[in-house]
Amino acid sequence: MTKSVIISKNGGPEVLELKEVNVGSPGPDEIKVTNYAIGLNYIDTYHRSGLYPLSLPSGIGLEAAGKIEEVGSNVNEFNKGDNIAYASMPLGAYAQQRIIPAKITVKVPDGISHKIAATLMTKGLTTNYLLTKTYNLKAGETILFHAAAGGVGQIFAQWANSIGAKVIGTVGTDEKIAIAKENGYNHVINYSKDDFAKEVMKLTNNKGVSAVFDGVGKDTFKGSIACLKPRGLMASFGNASGPLDPVNVPKDIQSKSLFLTRPTIGHYFTNRKELQEGANDIFEKVKYGKIKIKISKEYKLADAKKAHQDLEARILTGPAILVP
Repeated sequence: MTKSVIISKNGGPEVLELKEVNVGSPGPDEIKVTNYAIGLNYIDTYHRSGLYPLSLPSGIGLEAAGKIEEVGSNVNEFNKGDNIAYASMPLGAYAQQRIIPAKITVKVPDGISHKIAATLMTKGLTTNYLLTKTYNLKAGETILFHAAAGGVGQIFAQWANSIGAKVIGTVGTDEKIAIAKENGYNHVINYSKDDFAKEVMKLTNNKGVSAVFDGVGKDTFKGSIACLKPRGLMASFGNASGPLDPVNVPKDIQSKSLFLTRPTIGHYFTNRKELQEGANDIFEKVKYGKIKIKISKEYKLADAKKAHQDLEARILTGPAILVP
């Protein structure tokens, strides 16, 4: 028997229950994994709350890193003892051990710890597709990223800087301004105190930015549209402040011939080859110091409720993990 966090009903952090489960052996195309570190992501709260509906009861969590204990009969690309990481459906990463499809798994190279790897898959791959696939960022461009002090935000600015772009960031408190600047943002705006759209227009001599990357959602959408250049891109990829209101296409999009997309990681990494290539990009940047990861907090698996409380209070100052 091993322990896993299970939700039997939707609700607040209190619905997260640590239970003993029987894992068993992997099927032909699966692997059995011992998780050494588990990534915390805001999407986990959407699954828990019911914003993203699940069939209950269910495990929770998309991302972890660990070692392979057993491989299925059809699995040729992995061996027992391999260091691996993953960030994909099916849910259930909040667990000591579990069985996962081999196709969602990537090998972790020497020099990348399990704890660091557990922060890189969702956040690193998200940054990868946002800056190379959703929008092909070029040197010299100016873009805007919301929640600049968060886990994705910290990787995002460092990656954009490595391309040669300028990044404006927003944060919700003055305390997070320094964190964002440390990670490479050229300018940081506290959107809870200042009108970020007006500030962005001032910073860009009223030209606006080429693209906005918004994981905050409801509170920032209208301002993001307002500070985009004509033909700019609005990439809405999260709902930390709540789901978006309905979009008025003639008013919000047509007025400046804007592009609006709601990208998800699963549509950009559709097979294991793409997944491994994307992971290798982020692992390489970390190994060679182009991106530095500082884990803001570690929680025990039994403290998943507290971790979710901190996630939703938005008090974390960077990537955080659960340690089984």
